[in-house]
Amino acid sequence: MKLKIRRYRWSDLDTILALHRICLAEVGLVPGDGVYYDDDFPRIQEIYLACGGDFLIGEVDGRVVAMGGLKPVDPGTAELCRLRVHPEFQRRGYGRDMMEALEARAVELGFHGVRGDTTLNQESALALYESLGWREISRRQVGSLIVVFGEKRLPSAAVAEQR
Repeated sequence: MKLKIRRYRWSDLDTILALHRICLAEVGLVPGDGVYYDDDFPRIQEIYLACGGDFLIGEVDGRVVAMGGLKPVDPGTAELCRLRVHPEFQRRGYGRDMMEALEARAVELGFHGVRGDTTLNQESALALYESLGWREISRRQVGSLIVVFGEKRLPSAAVAEQR
């Protein structure tokens, strides 16, 4: 089934907050563990959309199964946040679809690079980032978790349009 990707709507809030928590629980993480938090969810309009970023939703047959956001860090860089795919829909390429859509959207918004983080125990996420050309820039221990930080340079909008 094809993943339909669209922009976040306020009516998605409860659904994506639940998706976030389900996905964290699947890998043994919880909001408030020092790495993951969920206080930005009620403020998606402010944190992601109103300041030049975006927040995308992935649906299969009308069901929200994936999400991801772009939060501006500086004029040339966006942080890729909240990349989640419901466990029942993983291993179907939806994470890759969301990453590619977010990267393309970052180029459209004028960003030259993206950065993000995940934890060492999220092996699928690490493999996805690596397969898409991200490079690890650092690691930091937070409590019992090792957080892996990565980044990727993006093609300019002019180069992307020529493809």
